[in-house]
Amino acid sequence: MSKPPVTQIAWVVEDVAAGERFLTTLLGARTWTRMPDVRFGPETCTYRGEPADFTAHIALSYSGDLQLELIQPVSGESIYTEFLRRGGPGLHHVCVEPADFDAALKDYAGQGIDIVQQGDMGGQMRFAYVDGAASGVPYIELAEVGPNMRRFFDQIKKDAQ
Repeated sequence: MSKPPVTQIAWVVEDVAAGERFLTTLLGARTWTRMPDVRFGPETCTYRGEPADFTAHIALSYSGDLQLELIQPVSGESIYTEFLRRGGPGLHHVCVEPADFDAALKDYAGQGIDIVQQGDMGGQMRFAYVDGAASGVPYIELAEVGPNMRRFFDQIKKDAQ
């Protein structure tokens, strides 16, 4: 299976506003779209194989064609709160968009790579995080982006240019 390019780099932070300021200076992102209190519920999300219920503040921007994401956990247990407890804020994952999301998940599982967290955002985006420790990045996110979410991302990119 061919490996898709990285489409996003994400950091888990304790303060979204401070993260925005830092990455604006470091990577030149001009405009951020902030989404406070995004809830991931047990109906559509799992964390370490169990139903998950957590909330996070999320901010998105772009540096060229690369999406930048900041995630600030607010409540509940997730790979984001786990990450902060283990080592504090920092680079959390890179995201790829495989042509066949389900086949990619099966491929990773066949290699013995754990799916740590996964979910569905109202049919507009499916995501799964696999353990990326062997690659030197804590997690690799696989994403299947639907047309409405793609339009939303395109608008964020346009606003950030």
